[in-house]
Amino acid sequence: MCFDEKSLQLLADGRVGEPPQPGQSRRRDYEYVRHGTRTILVFVEPLTGQRHVLITLHRTKEDFAKAMRYLVQVLYPLALTIHLVLDHLNTHTIEIFRMPEAAPIVSRLKFHYTPLHASWTNIAEIELSALTRHCLDRRIADEWTLTTELINSETARNLKAKPIR
Repeated sequence: MCFDEKSLQLLADGRVGEPPQPGQSRRRDYEYVRHGTRTILVFVEPLTGQRHVLITLHRTKEDFAKAMRYLVQVLYPLALTIHLVLDHLNTHTIEIFRMPEAAPIVSRLKFHYTPLHASWTNIAEIELSALTRHCLDRRIADEWTLTTELINSETARNLKAKPIR
C-alpha cells in the first residue's frame, strides 16, 4: 500500500456570480469565504489499482494512527502483513502505537519510508495529483460537497482500476 495526505481549504464564493452568456466562460469574483481546512488521506494499492480516501479535520499523529487502524481492521482485516510506503512527515510515526491495545495493529504493519534526499515519488502522491485534477481543482465550500466529490471519484477510479506499474 502507498499512503499520503493533502490539506485542502474549504472555500465558498464571496458573491454569487452572474450566469455566463452563450459562448463565454463562467466568471467568478476573486473574493471568497474560508470555511476551514480538511485533510485528505489516500491509500493506493498498486497491485490492484484500488484507492481508498479518508477525510479528517486535522493532520495529527492521532489521525494517522486512526487511518492505520482503518487500514488494518477495515480495509485488510485478513492480511498478515501490510507493507506501507509513505513519506517522512512528522505525524507518520509509530510512537502513537505504544499503547498495549495498538499491538495487533502495529504487528501487521511494515513501514517503508521514501528517501529523505532523493527523488522517489510515492504512488499515493500521484493519486492525489489525479484527484486534484479530477475533482478538487475548484472552490469547494463544505465538507459534504468534498465528501461527495471524493466518493464519486474513488468509485469511478476503482471501477476502472488496473495494476499500477
